[in-house]
Amino acid sequence: MPADLRNPKLMYLKAGLFVLAGLLAAGGVVLEHPTLKVAALLGVAVWCFCRAYYFAFYVVQHYADPGYRFAGLTSFAAYLFRRRKP
Repeated sequence: MPADLRNPKLMYLKAGLFVLAGLLAAGGVVLEHPTLKVAALLGVAVWCFCRAYYFAFYVVQHYADPGYRFAGLTSFAAYLFRRRKP
């Protein structure tokens, strides 16, 4: 099991690599179908997923259930599943 990432420089590198990968993927989609409609739909999809991620890791933790801390998207999914059971 790998250790948690604690080096701030590596954290910034990881974030930068995510941005680069996202830009390359989005660029590839737009190059494959170079229309304004595809670019706009891709932009809306990315924005919506970013807002959902923000909701899962900030809104729920700070407003809906301040006592719960999430470790990742699977942790959030498990939290939602457990919450629905009586």
